[in-house]
Amino acid sequence: MKSMSIGKRDQRIREYVTPKRIVWKTADATIENEELLLQDKDSQVLITPDNPVIMRNDGITPGILLDFGIELHGGIQLAIWNCVKKGELTKRAKVRVRFGESVMEAMSEIGGETNATNDHAMRDQILDISFLGMNEIGNTGFRFVRIDLLEEDCFIQVNTIKAIFYHRDLPLKGSFNSSDPLLNQIWDTGAYTVYLNMQDYIWDGIKRDRMVWIGDMHPEVATIQAAFGPEKIVPQSLDFVRDRTTLPDWMNTFPSYSAWWMIIQHDWYMYTGDKAYLNEQKDYLIALLDQMGSHINNNGTNTMPNPFLDWPTVHNKNGVHAGVHALFMLAVEKATHLIKILGDFSAAERGESYLKKLTKHKPNHGNSKQAAALLALSGQEEALQINESVLSKAGAKGISTFYGYYILQAKALAKDFSGALDLIREYWGGMLSLGATTFWEDFDINWLQNAARIDQLTPEGKIDVHGTYGDHCYVGYRHSLCHGWASGPTAWLSQHILGIKINEPGCKVIEITPSLGDLEWVEGSFPTPYGTIKVKHYKQKDGSIETSYEAPTEVEIIN
Repeated sequence: MKSMSIGKRDQRIREYVTPKRIVWKTADATIENEELLLQDKDSQVLITPDNPVIMRNDGITPGILLDFGIELHGGIQLAIWNCVKKGELTKRAKVRVRFGESVMEAMSEIGGETNATNDHAMRDQILDISFLGMNEIGNTGFRFVRIDLLEEDCFIQVNTIKAIFYHRDLPLKGSFNSSDPLLNQIWDTGAYTVYLNMQDYIWDGIKRDRMVWIGDMHPEVATIQAAFGPEKIVPQSLDFVRDRTTLPDWMNTFPSYSAWWMIIQHDWYMYTGDKAYLNEQKDYLIALLDQMGSHINNNGTNTMPNPFLDWPTVHNKNGVHAGVHALFMLAVEKATHLIKILGDFSAAERGESYLKKLTKHKPNHGNSKQAAALLALSGQEEALQINESVLSKAGAKGISTFYGYYILQAKALAKDFSGALDLIREYWGGMLSLGATTFWEDFDINWLQNAARIDQLTPEGKIDVHGTYGDHCYVGYRHSLCHGWASGPTAWLSQHILGIKINEPGCKVIEITPSLGDLEWVEGSFPTPYGTIKVKHYKQKDGSIETSYEAPTEVEIIN
């Protein structure tokens, strides 16, 4: 048969997921056989009901809260035999469906102090369902779903309630396994967080922020390189924002995000070696570089508007100023390198002059760990001194999910690998200790105090972390618990603990320089455009490291 395709094909697949646990049900209402929802049954119905789950509204609304065991992107399928009202087959019934990334979000009302919303995706809605139908509801990020039958003097016969999981069918090509199970779980969780956000484009969040935020993409792209390899969704997302940002506009309204676009282009070229794709960026890249250069004063300060690093730094003016300045230095340096590769030496000379100006200004980091890390990475501050005086103070206090990646990078530059591993365990491990299966938009280490887990109804005397905390654009339940910018440890562990360093474009030369810190052994894999590198490191009694590896013949290994 000839192809029946008449439109654009979705790059994602649908997968049906059975609930793992019933968290709660209405105590005084009638729900029968609900344990059958946990069986992996076929959702297809026939006319005659076969051992149905009954939800009955006799004046008290019956509700049930299901746990699918892990964060998902998509909705649910509600397979129904009959809807009966006042003893008559009514063919339809009104239900309320609430999705939640936490138990308490799924139990919440819209608005109020806890700030549950339908922003960017409908997660709380009332709708009619049909009898003898497989009703499909929702398109959001969730782990928990609460369903209430609102129709009075009515019951419905339910066959199955399953999650519809939308995701790209991508193999996990990278891996990380070590003598510390917590670090292994953190690597996997970061990879899974980004995997969920690889939807139509690379999003930052699957419940909220279902958009391409180009700055937030930088840690995500690093994680994609470590876990999935050279996937086309990266250049597609880069081009999507470029094509919708006509100069002199700034990407996502922030000059700093246009700077991140330059940095991602550099990192992607070093990873893929795709010069044809790089050449497509030439005109925009040079024009953007000159636009940034036009804002740089002779004394190294700049006049670029709307300075922004991340939300936790916005009230620290010195920190924002210093961090953005360092970011511009990194972007101009990397863009100039790319322009040299493209052969426009006149534009590259201008880039070098912009960088020379920027180095004249020595901003104060304002004790911001984010800004201090970028100053170290840009070479404006000495990494060892910055690590001792700022980054290593008070453990995980003062770091953020987005810029935590750059704090880890600065600690690696200072050779503080043990300190970086402890930071990963404390901060990202802190989210896991609260029941996270993906990493969050934001997390403050102080939230751990007296906190309830997100996979339970908040006990008396405990704090609902999701509904209680948050700031800026992520107050309460509006806070996303699956945000790709939080995946930094996945990339970092592959880069520094496995020790994979790209020395030439296209991964043609890889330097393997492991730093095990307090680990006894580590092994894993790293995908390149030519295939996967497999590495094993074992610490010897004298402290030395024994390394073995396998690599594609096209890749030269230095160790």
